[in-house]
Amino acid sequence: MTAPLLDATQPPNEPAAVAPTPPVAGPAQLRFPGVGWVGLALVGAFVVLALVAPLLTPYRVTELAGDPIEPPSRHHLLGTNVVGQDVATQVAAGARVSLLVAFVAGGGTLVLGAVVGLVAGWFGGWVDAVLLRVVDVVLVIPKLPLLIVAGAYAGTSLTAIVTIIALTSWPPTARVLRSQVLSVRRRAHLKAAFGFGASALHMLRRHVVPEIGLVLAAAMVSAAGRAVMLEAGLAFLGLGDPIRASWGSIMRDALRFGSLFFTDAWQWWLVPPVAAVSLLLLGITFVGLGVEQRVNPRLARHGGSR
Repeated sequence: MTAPLLDATQPPNEPAAVAPTPPVAGPAQLRFPGVGWVGLALVGAFVVLALVAPLLTPYRVTELAGDPIEPPSRHHLLGTNVVGQDVATQVAAGARVSLLVAFVAGGGTLVLGAVVGLVAGWFGGWVDAVLLRVVDVVLVIPKLPLLIVAGAYAGTSLTAIVTIIALTSWPPTARVLRSQVLSVRRRAHLKAAFGFGASALHMLRRHVVPEIGLVLAAAMVSAAGRAVMLEAGLAFLGLGDPIRASWGSIMRDALRFGSLFFTDAWQWWLVPPVAAVSLLLLGITFVGLGVEQRVNPRLARHGGSR
């Protein structure tokens, strides 16, 4: 009987080296840097405001709670608007609208972009070419005019606005996820699984999606920020839901009435919704930076935290 051949590159009494197994993402790898925690604190503060504000304010959103253009006081923390509605109550209601749009429209954008990106990146060939052309066509269409035209035809309800934002905002997410899938599908363990007859659905569900989980989270955060900004812009242009107070509609009303420029009402009527939109977008941006630093740690090493 012939003796087994030995690998000449290995010492005679030591086993052959085995390729290291890719590390599994654990809790330590999912921790945010400092900038991510700051973003989570800002977003969490708005979530708390949206949840508890109806319990703290004694007024309804449309209630005529005081005299017109009443300055801030103990009864009206942010004063009243030109018809006597409580501005603090409206700002709190705007937080609920903006967060609802962020989660629902951002989630819809992520789902559409993820489906297109996963299919294009995994199957390649003519499927990839066709989907990329669709993505390119949607990307070159000016977004704001498209949203204005679509909102004029589809209506100004919050459901219509969320649907329009999701249907027009998914191409950037699709392009990012496609590039990630193209990178992941070239790995050796996926080629081996494909050689053993694993189905595409099984590999996408068990291998590809877990590998790009942090990228999906970053895409969701980015889509949520775009949705908040687009909803505020549409409401400011008068295409928001007329029966819901949002930050964009508060800013529009504050700038529309001439009395604003002859009084000091801008201090409590215009500044709070502008500050709320800015702080929420800043928080979402910080959360996105924190997730991106987990995806690419080199960002933190090159000063991303600062």
